[in-house]
Amino acid sequence: MNIAAVREQIEHAHQHEGRTGQLKARLEQQLPHLHPSIHLPKQDAQGTLTRFVSAYINEVPELLEAAHSVALEAGIESQIKPVLKIAEAYFLQPPSVMAGQIGLDSLLDEAYLAHRLVEEVNDLYIRHFQQPLIPVDTTVANLIAHQLIGETFANQLDEVVHHSVDEMLDDESFAVESVEIYRDKLSSPQTGEAWKRWPCLSRQLGVELGQSA
Repeated sequence: MNIAAVREQIEHAHQHEGRTGQLKARLEQQLPHLHPSIHLPKQDAQGTLTRFVSAYINEVPELLEAAHSVALEAGIESQIKPVLKIAEAYFLQPPSVMAGQIGLDSLLDEAYLAHRLVEEVNDLYIRHFQQPLIPVDTTVANLIAHQLIGETFANQLDEVVHHSVDEMLDDESFAVESVEIYRDKLSSPQTGEAWKRWPCLSRQLGVELGQSA
């Protein structure tokens, strides 16, 4: 794992934003056109949205670090590490569909890939184990990010994620004897206690998703 390199890339993107205001300008343009289900405070809506994007991006290395730490403690590193390496690679070797993009504007797309990967893998593990691999709920944050990125491009990024999951895991991956041992570890008190020390990923991002008017 090279989480330090992910953090360094995010820091460079924040510096780029400080010089250019590129993300702020993009969000100002998007505000009047956001889906009505995205609820923002009437005061400082643009600032809230900027803080949401920043937190959404900043959470990626925190999630990778948390997952790796928990995996080591629970003895399930071999199951979790492939997921983490792909999420890390989205930042360090982004897919060609994002070639030439820089700044926080670009990292929103890369963070979306990483968060969506975790969401898809969690869905797969829920199907087979009745509980997620990484017990953090990013669904609302991902839906908001999807809206900010834009339907067409976000759908392309979803296809990248689906391809990654298909390459990494299929039903046969869960049909081996070692998976039964892993199932016991996944539901063990040690794993649960380890995760309790890490905050919920979507907590306090400052934007809500509700029923549209």
